[in-house]
Amino acid sequence: MAPRWKGKGAETKALADPISEIVSQLQSSLIQSNSRGLLSGTSVLLKADAAQTDLLNRACFGRAKVTAAENEQWFQLSMEEAFYLYHSLMCIKIADHNDCEQNINELWKYMMSKRENFPVLYKAYSHLRSKNWVVRSGSQYGVDFVAYRHHPALVHSEYAVLVLSSARNGTSNGRLRVWSDFQCILRLSGSVAKTLLVLNIIEDNSCAASPSCLESYGVEERTITRWNPEQCREGVTEKNSDLRRSAFKPTAPAAKAVVDQFLIVRH
Repeated sequence: MAPRWKGKGAETKALADPISEIVSQLQSSLIQSNSRGLLSGTSVLLKADAAQTDLLNRACFGRAKVTAAENEQWFQLSMEEAFYLYHSLMCIKIADHNDCEQNINELWKYMMSKRENFPVLYKAYSHLRSKNWVVRSGSQYGVDFVAYRHHPALVHSEYAVLVLSSARNGTSNGRLRVWSDFQCILRLSGSVAKTLLVLNIIEDNSCAASPSCLESYGVEERTITRWNPEQCREGVTEKNSDLRRSAFKPTAPAAKAVVDQFLIVRH
């Protein structure tokens, strides 16, 4: 599915102002100001000046909170966003409600206590962000994330992202086990013109008590499309027959889904 740009000139504007450059500017600004976020439930609050507010908005990190101060803005970051700025970009520090700065293990333990599957979700989030995709919550579409090629003001999201996990010994987390799961999520994704992207996080059975486990996690990418009965009936044309032979054949109960290997590219 090709990018669906919003209006004339949107693609040109995006190419002239790549996400990678915006994130780099944000990283430098936050480091220079010694920025520090505050833990608040399942989110992190980050104070920003006018320039940082612009960069956070352009890079699509967090959501601005309304304040009375003219030259001061607070952003509410998700745990994945905050840990990405802290761990991957190393551009912010994070303190608890007592204003005590957290080390990486304390922060990891806190986020694990708030969301048991945080390591898997963070691995998926950081995987997409590292490829310069804009990643936002996908809860309104029944998925974990949605991925944009650039700022949502310029382009519609291309992917509805579902995060699965499986251990190297073959065990999995049980999502998408039955055909009805595929049917529901594919219909919803299709109705909003998004391709379903499944990120399977492969764990190595090691303890997730520290963020060092992330280094051993693998990521498999798949796009899933709706089953086309015309490709599976007898007497198909040679062209459709070739397509059928090249298609991945999943085992039951997902036999009606065509799963293709997909590798996200930089924009």
